[in-house]
Amino acid sequence: MDKIALSKEALSIHQRINRTDAGYPAESLKELFEGVAGRRPDAVAVVHRERRLTYRELNGLANSLSVRLRAAGVNPGHVVGLSVKRSPEMIVAMLAIIKCGATYLPFDRTWPDERLHGIFGQAGCAALLTDASDEMTARFGRMRVVPVDLSALHEDEKNPSLRVQPDSIAYIVFTSGSTGSPKGVPIRHQGVVRLVSHACFVALDENSVIPQLASIFFDAAVFEIWGALLNGGTCVLYPSDHVRLSELKRVVQQNGVTAVFVTTALFNVIVDEAPGTLDSVQTILTGGEAHSLRHIERARKHYGDDKVVSVYGPTECSVFATYYPVRGSVEGEPALPIGLPIQNTTLYVVRDGALCAPGEAGEVCLAGPGLSPGYLGMHELTAEKYVEYDIDGEKVRLYHTGDRGYVREDGNVVFQGRLDDQVKVNGFRIELGEIAHFMNEVPHVKQSYVTTSEKESGEKVVVAFVVPADEACTPQACHDHLVKKVPSYMLPGEIHVCDSLPLTGSGKVDRRALLSRRNDQAAAESQ
Repeated sequence: MDKIALSKEALSIHQRINRTDAGYPAESLKELFEGVAGRRPDAVAVVHRERRLTYRELNGLANSLSVRLRAAGVNPGHVVGLSVKRSPEMIVAMLAIIKCGATYLPFDRTWPDERLHGIFGQAGCAALLTDASDEMTARFGRMRVVPVDLSALHEDEKNPSLRVQPDSIAYIVFTSGSTGSPKGVPIRHQGVVRLVSHACFVALDENSVIPQLASIFFDAAVFEIWGALLNGGTCVLYPSDHVRLSELKRVVQQNGVTAVFVTTALFNVIVDEAPGTLDSVQTILTGGEAHSLRHIERARKHYGDDKVVSVYGPTECSVFATYYPVRGSVEGEPALPIGLPIQNTTLYVVRDGALCAPGEAGEVCLAGPGLSPGYLGMHELTAEKYVEYDIDGEKVRLYHTGDRGYVREDGNVVFQGRLDDQVKVNGFRIELGEIAHFMNEVPHVKQSYVTTSEKESGEKVVVAFVVPADEACTPQACHDHLVKKVPSYMLPGEIHVCDSLPLTGSGKVDRRALLSRRNDQAAAESQ
């Protein structure tokens, strides 16, 4: 175990920001949800369009489906693939898996078969729970496919007697991997419980009404669903696949939404086009990418101080790790801080084996019960990213985020970009190296370079540049290859064919020159 070097100044600032112990229940999602259902049986748990389920109804249906899952051979510790469209059925299915002591693995059935087979294999997936059982059976015939059909279920009031331990795995999320192989990130029950219990970044209680906007294979959905259901509040399932501001405003007003999470890109669109959409909401959480100060300042002037809260956190740390309530003007600031660690989470900025003093840049590292145990089947990467240290005589397991930042004198942490080429686009974490890996597989591509560019709205777009090996290299040919390899959110928004990749003096691809050339070409074409 390595010992972290530290100065009095560095230790003092980290001790101050890391006084985050708030306590949280030593129970699993199963026990906590069943406790809420017992205390508030007639309260509305889930809303979807005109449908409403009380806690009694939701719990009873989940109990009934869990019986079917166990009959299909699902036991504690098993992994169950989950693909159900946003609906009450989705929540019932998720709860049923948890009630079996199993782990849910959300996936998108539009992903390529090759990718899904790889994910199921890495996770040791035992069964699939879906509302498209015929399609799933045809595609994955060797796996047990269990249909979700609420009309075939009865409301079973008896909760399974099984007790799930807080350190059991609740769910697995797969993130982009630089070698072309997605990384499986398992998250413990206690990681979710610590996120939504005694929350300092948003009010969560029985009066909470939270819309569920994110795809369930994006970990923001964990906050949206369990933040409501573990606190006796209401989870409002957004009625459409894609967010429209007029519809979002209607959902917010009709249901009395109290808190909402929106990605940075969606936040910018709301601020630009219809800030009144969220006027009645108490707290607007936003994150996923670095924020545009222009949009943050416009939002602050419209909503007032403290209503907008920027949140930050890698998947590996159970959704959110830090928060920053926007209070006072951000004009003239170098960047919007990612803020302070949330409850039961600690943060350290480390460089060259030493704790950084205020103002000194280093790598942002996180600790606490929200940490994943590590990557599925990737022992070397786990050992590299999750490291035990001695910090002032205390043994601390740190997750190295790969994010660069520094602590200000007031304790707030400022993000300064990635140490590698991992980015977030529309809230999804993407490693550009994975896209380049598959781009280089295209038979007609000699070289490729993948980066991001920013639109005027502040939204990031993935841009790929390719050097052709022959005349068959076209943007469409590259797209057609990638669509079979990666999910749609990883597809480049632009693919440009160029004669060569310009290099800097150090021999690296000159990103600025490429983007400048692309901008010049776009300007010429618009004339």
